[in-house]
Amino acid sequence: EEDSGALLHGLDPMTTEDSINHVNSLHCRGCTDIVCCILFIIAILGYIAVGILAWSQGDPRKVIYPTDSRGQFCGQAGTPLEKKPFLFYFNIMKCASPMVLLEFQCPTTQMCVEKCPDKFMTLIKAYAVNSDFAYYKNFCEEGVTNTMGVAEILKQRLCPAMLLPSKPFTRRCFPALGMKGGVITVGNSSTFNDGNEIRNAQDLVAGVQNATVVMEARQVVMKIFEDFTHCWYWILLGLVIAMIISLVFLILLRFLAGIMVWVMIAMLVAVIGYGIFHCYMEYAALKGEAGANVTIKDLGFQTDFTVYLQIRQTWLAFIIILAIVEVIIILLLIFLWKRILIAIALIKEASRAIGHMLCSLFYPLFTFLLLAVVIAYWGVTAVFLSTSNQPIYKIFNETNCDYSRQTCDPAVSFSPLYLSQCADSKCLFAFYGGETPYHKYLIALQFYNVFLFFWCANFVLGLGQMTLAGAFASYYWAAKKPDDIPAFPVFSSLGRSLRYHTGTLAFGSLILSIIQIIRVLLEYLDHKLKGAQNKFAKFLLCCLKCCFWCLEKFVKFLNRNAYIMSAIYGKNFCTSARDAFFLLMRNVIRVAVLDKVTDFILFLGKLLIVGLLGVFSFFFFSGRVKAFQNTAPTLNYYWVPILTMVVCSYLIAHAFFSVYSMCVDTLFLCFCEDLERNDGSAARPYYMSPSLREILWKNKEEDPSEPSAQQQQQQHDEDTQLKQEAQEEDTA
Repeated sequence: EEDSGALLHGLDPMTTEDSINHVNSLHCRGCTDIVCCILFIIAILGYIAVGILAWSQGDPRKVIYPTDSRGQFCGQAGTPLEKKPFLFYFNIMKCASPMVLLEFQCPTTQMCVEKCPDKFMTLIKAYAVNSDFAYYKNFCEEGVTNTMGVAEILKQRLCPAMLLPSKPFTRRCFPALGMKGGVITVGNSSTFNDGNEIRNAQDLVAGVQNATVVMEARQVVMKIFEDFTHCWYWILLGLVIAMIISLVFLILLRFLAGIMVWVMIAMLVAVIGYGIFHCYMEYAALKGEAGANVTIKDLGFQTDFTVYLQIRQTWLAFIIILAIVEVIIILLLIFLWKRILIAIALIKEASRAIGHMLCSLFYPLFTFLLLAVVIAYWGVTAVFLSTSNQPIYKIFNETNCDYSRQTCDPAVSFSPLYLSQCADSKCLFAFYGGETPYHKYLIALQFYNVFLFFWCANFVLGLGQMTLAGAFASYYWAAKKPDDIPAFPVFSSLGRSLRYHTGTLAFGSLILSIIQIIRVLLEYLDHKLKGAQNKFAKFLLCCLKCCFWCLEKFVKFLNRNAYIMSAIYGKNFCTSARDAFFLLMRNVIRVAVLDKVTDFILFLGKLLIVGLLGVFSFFFFSGRVKAFQNTAPTLNYYWVPILTMVVCSYLIAHAFFSVYSMCVDTLFLCFCEDLERNDGSAARPYYMSPSLREILWKNKEEDPSEPSAQQQQQQHDEDTQLKQEAQEEDTA
């Protein structure tokens, strides 16, 4: 017998046994997308090989320690330079050359020292006093003796011509510059002797600025890292609180869905409203303060981000942003309040399904663990790949020279030809590179590392979606709930997904990863073309970025629903994606009205958790509350833990709320499939629960794709006639 309604859409009828077996029985399934599965396994093996190769060639110490002119690490444990952690420049003023900004290397000798010099001294004066010369030799190359003359020492460039009082900054010795009476000073003096003449301390400024241009970002990173070391346990406590709040919220949804949704909406509106009030109070408090009316554009980029909180324009921007968000949420609530009532009922039904498999609430922890492994492997491999180059030495000089910037060997003395044309040249460490085949293809290996990171991360997320979809589908297609639900639905679904549908997951995640890597390349091109004047190229690049962003969102939506259909019927990716897409198109009104409104409500729940944690962490770490002033740690940037907690709490809330979102999407897709395959008769009963049928049937009249009552009666009569003809044929 065939269902005439199902035949309208080219569907086969579903019997009770079929619907249960398609979800729960392993014998009804076969491996899907085997080619993609094999390709994914080969790619993973190649990824492991790249990691092993990177770990054997890389050296992360290159990122941690400063490097002298010979490419040796200052302060590295287990080396002769272990007790020499600071980098000393022979002549810091040579760092004023514009080439420093291009090649990040000063054309002067650099060596590792135990401590930075703390006094004025010239080589000529120090050479006359044995005690001073003994101190001076701490900042000279090896091989300097008392028998060598000053001229010989300077000719061979074994010692600097002068020493300046210096202070360590990011493990580098820079002159201790100060300000006295509006005049630049070094060591409380406005002049110094460079060994040849008396010079102003102002001459040191350009060299110090160029030498520190690469270090400023590193200083900010080091301060942020220092803040993390001081408050990591508070951040961890905040994330645990976010996890507990998310779990409690979802458990309360199970029993008090209607009340919790409205409480959540009211609290979110209140939290945003308080944010607007607080920003206004800060804005008003800065009125009349000196420098408070400076604009962000005039202020420019500052490494100390707390400076921005001292100007009124920053708080005004916060007020405008929060007010826009508040107005949008209120307008959506006004126009969608009827749909919200239906969505609340749908969430209640999802709560019943989750109530029969509470372990699904903890499945995001497994996904988080797998993602942590993927991210850690990618990060470690990236660091080892970026530090697997060999030290390259080049000729640096101040004057014009034909051999300038050519590679050289510091272990070999310059030829007389070099010295005759480049009298002031020096063979110094320039950067890390290499000429071997491994180094030539290093960029390709980094690209492969990024691509496999996207592929593996999308695979893990897809595995979570298919696992939860299979578990919730087993609830929907159970003839008797909860008797026909498997004993361990989540674990059973995870086993089916890995055993039969690894290829399907690999196929979907591969498509998404290709789009994401294209977006990364477009961002890279955009960064390179920022200084270009070709407006057409900029416009074309902007259009491409917008198109691929939309394409990525569409593929994510399609993959999600394809995984649901694959979890239900065990079909391959293309077939599942096609069936899911056309099924949703035939029920597009329901998708827009119910499914997306439910997603909006769950998104408000995430914002509420983030808002609560954000407000609490702000008052705790900023010291605005006296009760917390002695408890909160002293930080360089108090926004570091706040921003970390806000981002991580959103990810945690998203992970737990994604269980509800996946349950709603699965039940909705099963409902649409149930309507098309069954007619509610005794032969083909609906598998939806009475409450779910009541929820979604309310929207039936608004869906033009649904047949009218007359059409339903005609369809039922045709169905009865087909059954009678089939029985007569069987009897004959």
